[in-house]
Amino acid sequence: MGSSTDDDVMTIDGVRLVMVLPGIVAALLALLFVLVNMTQLSKLKTGKDIGKPKLDQLSKQIKDGARAFLMAEYYYLAWFVAFLSVVLLVIFSLQYDATGSQGVRTFAGFIVGAALSASAGWMGMMVATDGNVRTTVACIGTESEDDPKALPEGLAVAFKTGSIMGFTVVGLGLFGVSSMVLILGMGYSDTHTMQVMSGFGFGASAIALFARVAGGIYTKAADVGADLVGKLEAGIDEDDPHNPAVIADNVGDNVGDVAGMGADLFESYVGSIIAAATLGVGSADKMLLPFFLSAAGVVCAMLGCFAVSTNETGKSGKNTNMAGLMWALEKGMYLAGFLFVGAAAGICAWLKEMKSFGCVIIGLVAGMMIGKVTEYFTSFDFAPVRSITDRGKTGAATVVIQGLGVGMLSCVPPTVIIVAAILACAALEGDYGVAIAAVGMLATLGITLATDAYGPVADNAGGLAEMDPSVPSYVRDRTDCLDALGNTTAATGKGFAIGSAVLTSLSLLAAFKAQAFSSDIDKSTDTSALYAMGGLDIGDPVILSGVIFGAMLPYMFAALTMISVGKAAAEIIQEVRRQFAEVDGLLNVIKRATAGETISEEEDVLPESDRCVKISTESSVREMIAPGAYAILAPLFVGFLVGPRCLMGMLSGAISSGCMVAIMMSNAGGAWDNSKKYCEALGIKKTDQGKACIVGDTVGDPFKDTSGPSLNILIKLMSMVSLTIAPLLRDNEDWYRSYLGVVPLALFIICSAVLVMKGILTWKDPLGDLGGSDAKTPEEEGLKSTDIEIAGPGEKDL
Repeated sequence: MGSSTDDDVMTIDGVRLVMVLPGIVAALLALLFVLVNMTQLSKLKTGKDIGKPKLDQLSKQIKDGARAFLMAEYYYLAWFVAFLSVVLLVIFSLQYDATGSQGVRTFAGFIVGAALSASAGWMGMMVATDGNVRTTVACIGTESEDDPKALPEGLAVAFKTGSIMGFTVVGLGLFGVSSMVLILGMGYSDTHTMQVMSGFGFGASAIALFARVAGGIYTKAADVGADLVGKLEAGIDEDDPHNPAVIADNVGDNVGDVAGMGADLFESYVGSIIAAATLGVGSADKMLLPFFLSAAGVVCAMLGCFAVSTNETGKSGKNTNMAGLMWALEKGMYLAGFLFVGAAAGICAWLKEMKSFGCVIIGLVAGMMIGKVTEYFTSFDFAPVRSITDRGKTGAATVVIQGLGVGMLSCVPPTVIIVAAILACAALEGDYGVAIAAVGMLATLGITLATDAYGPVADNAGGLAEMDPSVPSYVRDRTDCLDALGNTTAATGKGFAIGSAVLTSLSLLAAFKAQAFSSDIDKSTDTSALYAMGGLDIGDPVILSGVIFGAMLPYMFAALTMISVGKAAAEIIQEVRRQFAEVDGLLNVIKRATAGETISEEEDVLPESDRCVKISTESSVREMIAPGAYAILAPLFVGFLVGPRCLMGMLSGAISSGCMVAIMMSNAGGAWDNSKKYCEALGIKKTDQGKACIVGDTVGDPFKDTSGPSLNILIKLMSMVSLTIAPLLRDNEDWYRSYLGVVPLALFIICSAVLVMKGILTWKDPLGDLGGSDAKTPEEEGLKSTDIEIAGPGEKDL
C-alpha cells in the first residue's frame, strides 16, 4: 500500500474503517481473553473450599479497603473531569473552532479517555483482590511440604490474575483510541481528527496522574508506618495480623502497583498511538501503521501467555531455583516478542515502511536492554545491591549513602540506551521514527503488564498466608519465592515504564511542534512564523528560560510526593502507636505470639485495621491535589502567558530532568528494597545490619513506588496537555495575548494559597502535638513510642 496524502485511501464512505478496524477487532479479542480468564479464576478454590475461611475474610478486608479508596478517589476525580471537560468545551468552541464542532468533540474525547482509564484501574484492582486468596490456596496445595504442584500452580494463578489486568488495559486502550478516531473523525480531515484525539489522551493522562500519585502515597504511607512501628519498634514480622497497618499495607500493594501502574501504562499505550498517528498525517500508510502494529501486538501477547509455565517445585520453596521461575515468565515475553517481530515485518512490508520496521526493532531491543540493566542494579544477585547490604555493618546512614550512589550511577546505562535509540530512529525516520519505536516497545504491553501486575498479587498472597495462623509456615516460603520473583519483574517493569514514557513524551513533543508551528518544506526559504521568531535555538533566552523552568518541575513534583508520603505515614505511625498503647490485650498477645506461643481464637486480640485504611485513604486523596494541579496548570500558564516557544523549552527540560530523576529514584528504591531482602536470605534480618537495611528500604519505599513512577506520568501529562492546546497557540509570537495566561497563573497561585491555608502544603509536623520542646502529659508521651521490648536477645539494639 503506497503512501498518499488523500484521505480516501484510508476511508470507506468518509469513515476510517480501514485504519481502526484491526484495532477494534484486536481489542475485542483482548477483552474476550479477559472474560475467559476471569471465568476460570472465579472457579478456582478459595479459603472456604479448603477449610480456611479466615483467608477469605482477610481477602475481603483488603478488597473492601481497595474499593473504599477507589470510590473516594473517583468521587473527587469525577468533579475534576466534569470541570475540566466544560473548560475545554468552552475554550475550543469560542477561541478555536475551525470546523464548527471542535469543542464538542474535544469535550467528548476527554471524558471517554478519562472514563476508560478509570475503568481499567477499577477492573484491575477488583480482579487482583480476588486473585490473592486463590494464589494462597494454590500454594497451600495438598497441605504437604513436599507437594510438587503447589508452587507451579501458585505461579499460574498469580500470572492469570496479572494477565487480566494487562489485557484489560490494552483492550480498553486500543478499543477507545480506535473507536474515538472512528467517531470523532467523522467528516474531519486527518489533521483535525488528530487534534481532537489529543483530548482523549489528555483525559487518560489526567486520571493516570492522580491514580499513580494517590495510589503511591497510600501504599507507601501504610508500608512505612507498618515497618517503622511494627518491625523496628515492636519487632514483629512484616505481615503479622496484630499490626494495625497490615491490611492498609496490603491494600496499598494493589492501589499503587496494580491500579497505578495500569493507569501509567494505559496512558503510554494510547499516547504513543496518538503521537505516531499525529506525526503521520500526510501519509496514509504512516497513519495506519501504529494501529496495525498495536493490533498485531495484542494477538502476539495473548499467544505468549500460553507459554508461561514452570516445572520448578522447590518443595517448601526455600530450595527453589529463582532463575527457573524467572524463565517461566520470560519465555512468554520472548515468544510474544518474536511473534511480534514477524508480524511487524509483514505489516511494514505490505505498507512499504521498512525503515519504520527498523525503528520498531530498535524500540523492542531498547526496552529489553533497559529491563536487563535495571535488573542488574536492583537484584541482590549482583554487586550493586550487595554493596548496600555490606554498608549496613556501619549503620543506616551508610546504607542510605550507598543507595543514593547506586541510584545515581544507574542512570548512565539506560540514558545511553535511550539516547542511542532516539538517534538511530531519528536517522531512519525522523520524529516519526521515535514515535513508532514507542509503539513497538508497547505493542506487547498485555503480557509485559501481566508480569508486572503478578507481583502485588503474589505479595498479597504471602500476606494472607502470614496473617492466618492456620496456614503452615512452608506455604509462606512458597509465596516468598513468588514475591521475590515479583520484585524483580516490578523493578524491570519500572525501567520499561520509564523508557516507554521518555519515547512517548518525545513523540508527543514532536507532535506538539507539528501542531503549534507551521513551516515550509523547503527550509532554505522558510518564511514560517517560527522562523520569523528566531526558530527553536536553545540559546534563545525565551527557550532557555523554558528549559530551566521545566527542568525544575520534576524536582518540585518529586518533593511534593515525598513530603506527602512522610506526612501520611506520620498519621499511620500515630494511629499504630495509639492502638498498641490503648487496645486492651493487644501488646500481651504480640509478646506471646513473638515468643512462639500458640494463641487460640478466643484469646486472640486483633487491631482496628479499618482505622488505618481510612487514614491512608483520606490522606492520599488529600495529598494528590497539589501535584496533580501543578502538573496541569504549568504548561497552561507558560503556553498562554509566554508562548509556544517557551512551552517547547519547558517540555524539553522536564523530559530530560524527569527521565534522570525517575531512573535514579526507582532504581535506588529497588536496590534498597532488595538489600533488605538479601539480609533475609542471609538470615540476618533482625541483627543491627538487617535493621540498618530496613531503614534504607523505608527511605526507598516512596522513591520507587511514589515519586519515581509518578514522574513518568508527569512528563507525559504535560506533553499531552501541550498537544491539546497546540491549536490555540499555533504560530503565536512570544507574549502574544499574554493576558490569557494570567488566568491559569492566577489559578496556580490561588490553588497554592488554598492548599497552604488548608494545611496540605505545610512544613508543620503532623506529630507536632506529640513532640517538641514543650512538656507533655503522660498520655501524650504514650503515643510517642510503644516502649515495648519483645525481640530476642541480641536483637534489640540498632
